[in-house]
Amino acid sequence: MPGSCISRRIRLITLCLSQSLKNPIKNIFYNKNKEGYLIRISNPAFVFNELDEAQHLRIDSMKRNLLIITPDYPDLTDTYVGGIFIKNYVDTIKPYFQEIVVVAPVLFSGRVMPNDRLCRDYQYDNVSVFYPRCLFLPRCLHLPGITNRSKLSFDTRPYVVERLLGKLGKKFDLIHAHFTWPSAYISVTLKEKLKIPVITTIHEDPAWLSEENHMDHPLIQKAWLNSDAMLRANTYDIATLQNYNANVFRIPNGFSTIFRPMDRTACRNTLGLPEDRRIVLSVGNLEVIKGHCYLLSAIRSIISEHPDLLCVIVGNGPQRTALEQQIVDEGLSEHVMLVGNKPHTEIPLWMNACDLFVLPSLNESFGIVQIEAMACGKPVIATNTPGSREVIASDKHGLFCRPADEEELAEKIQIGLQKDWNREEILQFAEKFSWERVAGDILQVYDTAIHEYHGLGRATEEIVTPIPTGSSSHP
Repeated sequence: MPGSCISRRIRLITLCLSQSLKNPIKNIFYNKNKEGYLIRISNPAFVFNELDEAQHLRIDSMKRNLLIITPDYPDLTDTYVGGIFIKNYVDTIKPYFQEIVVVAPVLFSGRVMPNDRLCRDYQYDNVSVFYPRCLFLPRCLHLPGITNRSKLSFDTRPYVVERLLGKLGKKFDLIHAHFTWPSAYISVTLKEKLKIPVITTIHEDPAWLSEENHMDHPLIQKAWLNSDAMLRANTYDIATLQNYNANVFRIPNGFSTIFRPMDRTACRNTLGLPEDRRIVLSVGNLEVIKGHCYLLSAIRSIISEHPDLLCVIVGNGPQRTALEQQIVDEGLSEHVMLVGNKPHTEIPLWMNACDLFVLPSLNESFGIVQIEAMACGKPVIATNTPGSREVIASDKHGLFCRPADEEELAEKIQIGLQKDWNREEILQFAEKFSWERVAGDILQVYDTAIHEYHGLGRATEEIVTPIPTGSSSHP
């Protein structure tokens, strides 16, 4: 598990590390280069409070400027929550950088789309966020005769982002791209001009990634071939990506510290939820791929044995009308609540209010909401997708069912409601996915990419320690 990576490795710092620490660091090896000293801590038992001392030293040579390019990023108040996991990551790593610039191109829609209506440039701490308006055909927009492949030719984001960065005139040491198109393509194009390395995180769900792989498009291939490293949250797709790039690493997504155990009764009172009902919760956009229709059908078959069952679904999307009609048709009005979108900071309340979390997706590349639920001490029922297999490593934490199988989903929900779960064991497992731990591996990849790009050799001997997987609950 990459949990102790932050506490095992510190990046480039100067001899100022000789300043006194309450607990002196032992087993440090120094290698001199033109930037200062590369310090590698060889003791895997190096404790976290020693890092806390070291990481806050005011050492200019360890400060770099990071450029992040992403198709989505929350607004100042997190009212728009697209890409919230990226913001959580940025908040974790910002102490390691002099400045972080985030560029998230937004489709100009005349303020019809929520991100066009809500997102305005802002700055907090050492992070600057820019939302240049662009014209392009969104992947989710289905038009007769226009394929996703052809949409790549009608996209102004590469030009607009490059123009914005030219106006900013800032110097960067590294680019981190999120998603392949257009972020990774823009980044490798900038790489040629800025002479800096590019790290690409492939967040696409498996079906989307498969489409890109079979698209055989030179712009997609350029993005993958020219990234200095690619990150993927599951192992399932690593082999596919390695056909384009040897430097592919499995690093999971992390969860924010706002997800923590809270008093269930207090959370229910705050949200106006009944105290005498068994509550099953699902959180996600109301889209076909999220499989909510199968969850509703599963609930219908359970309520005869569990008349006190209440299913709460948080989220909104194009399937809402269809789901509302299904609730009426199947007589579930007393057993299902569609509560719409909620502020990200409120989601932990909903998770702590439930008895069981369900992720009925037809496909997932990772499914961070499962980890967020576990971080609140809740067991998870999930479909057996590549992403969920990376998360539920034991039937002590959750159970699997086949995707699009309402009968098996109903069976696993009933088992989950009756099982005596060990809350502390679930919490302990979830902690391995905190951003504070996961970020250590990504910072290692950053360091190695910078060193190898500039011909300085590898920054570390080992980049990623895989998370143990394997579960007795796999179908």
